[in-house]
Amino acid sequence: MPTAPLNPAGPRLLLRRMREVMASPESPQLKLDQMVRVIANNMVAEVCSIYLVRAGDILELFATVGLNPQAVHKTNLRVGEGLIGEVAARGTPLNLADAQSHPNFAYRPETGEDIYHSLMGVPVIRAGRVLGVLAVQNVTQRLYTEEEVEALQTVAMVLAELVGSGELIDPGEVHAGTFAQGHPPKIDGVALAEGIAIGKVVLHEPRVQVTRLIAEDEAEEQARLDEALGGLRSSLDSLLENSDLGIEGDHFEVLETYRMFANDRGWIEKIRDAIRGGLTAEAAVQRVQVDNRVRMAKVSDVYLRERLSDLDDLANRLIRHLMGLEQGAVAELYDNTIVVARNLGPTELLDYDRARLRGLILAEGSPSAHVAIIAKALGIPVIGQIEGIVGLVDPGDQIIIDAMTEQVFLLPTQDIVDVYEEAIALREQRRAAYAEHRHLPAITRDGVDMALHINAGLLVDLPHLDDTGAQGIGLFRTEFQFMIGSTFPRHVAQRELYSRVLDAAGDRPVVFRTLDIGSDKVVPFLERPKEENPALGWRAIRMGLDRPALLRYQLRALLAATAGRELRVMFPMVSDVSEFLAAKSILDRELGRHMRLKYQPPTRLLVGTMLEVPALAWQLDALIPHVDFVSIGSNDLMQYLFAADRGNIMLTDRYDLLSPAALSFLSAIIDRLGKGGVSVSLCGEAAGKPLEAMALIGLGLRSLSMTPASVGPVKEMIRSLDVGKLRAYLMTLLQLPDHSLRSKLTNFARDHGVEL
Repeated sequence: MPTAPLNPAGPRLLLRRMREVMASPESPQLKLDQMVRVIANNMVAEVCSIYLVRAGDILELFATVGLNPQAVHKTNLRVGEGLIGEVAARGTPLNLADAQSHPNFAYRPETGEDIYHSLMGVPVIRAGRVLGVLAVQNVTQRLYTEEEVEALQTVAMVLAELVGSGELIDPGEVHAGTFAQGHPPKIDGVALAEGIAIGKVVLHEPRVQVTRLIAEDEAEEQARLDEALGGLRSSLDSLLENSDLGIEGDHFEVLETYRMFANDRGWIEKIRDAIRGGLTAEAAVQRVQVDNRVRMAKVSDVYLRERLSDLDDLANRLIRHLMGLEQGAVAELYDNTIVVARNLGPTELLDYDRARLRGLILAEGSPSAHVAIIAKALGIPVIGQIEGIVGLVDPGDQIIIDAMTEQVFLLPTQDIVDVYEEAIALREQRRAAYAEHRHLPAITRDGVDMALHINAGLLVDLPHLDDTGAQGIGLFRTEFQFMIGSTFPRHVAQRELYSRVLDAAGDRPVVFRTLDIGSDKVVPFLERPKEENPALGWRAIRMGLDRPALLRYQLRALLAATAGRELRVMFPMVSDVSEFLAAKSILDRELGRHMRLKYQPPTRLLVGTMLEVPALAWQLDALIPHVDFVSIGSNDLMQYLFAADRGNIMLTDRYDLLSPAALSFLSAIIDRLGKGGVSVSLCGEAAGKPLEAMALIGLGLRSLSMTPASVGPVKEMIRSLDVGKLRAYLMTLLQLPDHSLRSKLTNFARDHGVEL
């Protein structure tokens, strides 16, 4: 098969000529007309044509040499129709010696292309989507060489910039485009704050270009820095005082910590040193900022990376002050804005108009990030860890955040938008219904009474006790107070936090879990050894027993906060009974000290343990005489039971709590503790999922603790459930060899009218 001859000048001349066309003062349409002539001459092609995507996934012929010029702006193909449409749909080149014999060939008589046989088409791609197709044709049957395919793809990149400018067609149509193969409109991420949102993209670009680098007067630059620092601190004070977040909650502590960074002497002194080295104040800030970014790249510790990210945010704000630029200058917002950023500092989020902000998408980010804590307080859904998202979207693109399934939909089709609009409306209706039902008891149809509690860790979580009608806090994660501060929280701060939690709960029970740090929960003030498997390493009660001062001071604060009230303390990550007894002994000693100092004791003291390590399940007979309650931590328990890292996306769906193995294991634990007279609850993610909660109730569990948003759906399920029928059915399934009983339990729920 003959190949198309190359122009001796080659691709370099073609690219140079294309740049000349792009730089010419001609109109965009005339530039296209010149482009097709240049490409045809260089590639020795009788035909060169440019098709661009219009609204409705229509490809319109915009320019041609060789085809009938009267067909320009008249010939249309749907994406996927014909060979040109196939290139657009696949997002990959097509090289054919005899195009007319291809089954997808679609003849358009007005073009006069019936005499041309060979065809090569390449997609015009920008920001991950196909904006059009560039094609060449010849009369003779011949294949185009790999060099020519690559040359035409390079030219298509240049053409994409012209099309992307919005001068040829409406910018809205440019943004619509059609996604190339390999760039699906659905991308998986990590939910940092729950919720669903539909909106339009606003790119967050806070950094400014520093052009004046060399200082003429060091003293003047130092004075400029002082003035800018004063302006920075003043603007932060104003921003935080005028925030609609209120003055309570861990989000406020985050912002207070952030304000402290603006007074950090080490950071400021590094900037002054850079000025002494001859830089302007803004160049000095940027120099220190770059050094911090280099440090960020080397730091594997998530918590420290997030704190360095806060300094990055502050540096941007300080540079703006030095250059006299408007603070919080963000792009024009839509009424339904979704901000897309590489990363974001907490105050940068507050720069956006809350009334217009619907969601946030980050290329980086983690659940412990300060911006995630602030977003939760504001009720803004956030998805993070979507690498490359900033380069994949354009301002104004429609986008959907589904932080429930941890997915982002780029440029969704109308049917997907319709589905999510309905889902959002349904969520609002169900939320209203749950609010109306919050005072109804969680009792099954056959009279089984369930206790529903919430998991909490921030003061901002506490209003959910009343919002949801929960019966108490089944798990208060005390480590959050330690994770957001740069130093160990003082006794007074700990006592005040615990006291406020108890005040909010009133006469409802609160279970305080002692420090569960280590693994993915790091604190900046505690040195930790490097571990190959931190989830199996030095963490939780292991750390508390090896560093008893940590545990003693926390227990001392809990005893002081609960004077005259009931105190429930729970130890995490207990692997054998001796660890529980050692921790309880420390509590007994602190209680003895409390009494010797004649402080008011708790009216009642209950001591429990988390059951997260499978080994403890075989020591229940030894544990029962010493424990008041047990809470099953299903997240870690399942991880250890199946030897499957729950953070590994390759294993996410491999093992199921609704498997016969897991349910049989849980059933044995629940039965043994029940016979021993020890109350048992479950506080993992499974408690908040209606189907999983249904199975747990069938096993005999009568107390669940979950996220506040899950209380309503789980209560609806409980009130529609007949436990007797469920248990009779469930017990017949536990010896099956199935990988999961999920489908069988789903069918049971459907057949028996259980609300899932």
